[in-house]
Amino acid sequence: MGLKLSIHVFGRLICTALLVGCVRMEPEYQRPEPVGQLPDKFEQVSAHTDGALVDDAWWREFNDPGLDRLVEDVLVYNWDLKQAAARILEARARFRQTRADRYPELGFNASADRRNLSGTQGNAELDITSYELSLGAAYEVDLWGRFASLTDAARNDLLAEEETRRTLAQSIVAETVLLYLEIESLERRIQIAHQNIDSFSRSLEFVSTRYRRGLISVLDVRQARRVLAQAEAVLPELEQLLGLRQQELAVLLGRYPTTSDPRQQPEDYFQQLPPVPPGLPSELLQRRPEIRAAEARLQAANQRIGAAKAARFPSIFLTGEYGFSSDELNRLVDLDFDFWSATAGLTQPIFNAGRLKANQRGAEARYEQEAAVYARTLLTAFSEVEAALLTRKKQSERRERLYRFREEARATGRVAAQRYIRGLTPYLDVLDAQRTRFEAEDQLVRVELVVLSNRVQLYRALGGNWAALEISPDALISDAQGTGKGEESP
Repeated sequence: MGLKLSIHVFGRLICTALLVGCVRMEPEYQRPEPVGQLPDKFEQVSAHTDGALVDDAWWREFNDPGLDRLVEDVLVYNWDLKQAAARILEARARFRQTRADRYPELGFNASADRRNLSGTQGNAELDITSYELSLGAAYEVDLWGRFASLTDAARNDLLAEEETRRTLAQSIVAETVLLYLEIESLERRIQIAHQNIDSFSRSLEFVSTRYRRGLISVLDVRQARRVLAQAEAVLPELEQLLGLRQQELAVLLGRYPTTSDPRQQPEDYFQQLPPVPPGLPSELLQRRPEIRAAEARLQAANQRIGAAKAARFPSIFLTGEYGFSSDELNRLVDLDFDFWSATAGLTQPIFNAGRLKANQRGAEARYEQEAAVYARTLLTAFSEVEAALLTRKKQSERRERLYRFREEARATGRVAAQRYIRGLTPYLDVLDAQRTRFEAEDQLVRVELVVLSNRVQLYRALGGNWAALEISPDALISDAQGTGKGEESP
């Protein structure tokens, strides 16, 4: 009977509290508009690039299975992504912990007490033994929505961590592809350097033969040796850069930083990729995960203002307890020795030296900080897209002109060699034509790297569809032995 009555009383108290409901104290959230009215299209967009964004994993446009395997490996074995996944799990735990404050708390208590009283019954001593077994409950009524605001803030913190991991995944995938492209470019430049050295070596052998026959002066031999030494000096630096980039890529993949010999790259390795449709500026707000993360943090800061306001209002506490108490252990759970209690209490801060008001002011200031971060993030995103579009346009023009420069340099070298054999031009003209050809080929490879890298930066700036990056944080954490697996880095 006592148990039913205590549960009934405590249940009525909770129902009454829930019927009262809660009043949310945070300001109404409105998304800031730091750039005003967004334009209908990006300023640097070309008319022929209109259309929907590519939905597939963008790195597959390079048609390189080796690159596809590297991206798959880096998403699984990269340690920065594992750390970001652990932060998501931590944010989930904080959210669940905060959400638990909105529910009643139940506790179990068991105790045994023995006391000795002397002089209470004449001069005799009295031993008193008691046993108690009870179940207690406590609940704070969320009258002003403090717990609701904190729960929503923790939920937005979790969303922000998830978007931050997506941002990190984008950056790491983009860095992986950029390193892969740079490694290919360095391998091509090393190949050109070897071809240049071979060409100057043949030229040195040719002029040395003519010098031994007395047909030319020693000056031509010295000039041939000079340009050969100059060409050979370029090779160690290129090989060093190649090794460093290979080591960086290995670290991204969670592997020991190793190097390997350069691969042979065909002259037509450069791919003319189709233009990227950038979509509309307004779509960027939903495509870029760091923008979504910044807005989630802004919403969390707004909700914490409500929690800080609610802390300044009265709090209602409900407590209840039901149990058994007896001086004999074998009769402890006898219903004749049960007890129950139900209590409702109210507390109101009166004087705390302005602590609660300062806490609210601090929450409002943190909201302004997050609003500034959101505005800066948004402007940075638009700036990156416009810069990538402008770079694509100008570097494509530059590549076309360098391609013509290379072809003319090759033709000039052939003409200079023929005129030198006929004795119509000094050997210095031949060497100058060979150097110009090498510089043209090297510059063309470097600008082709800029064009391909710009494609990566443009996809990174646009956000796009990153469904291929959706790997469970739990899966990343459980895969702790990620190093040394998968395809070897180039």
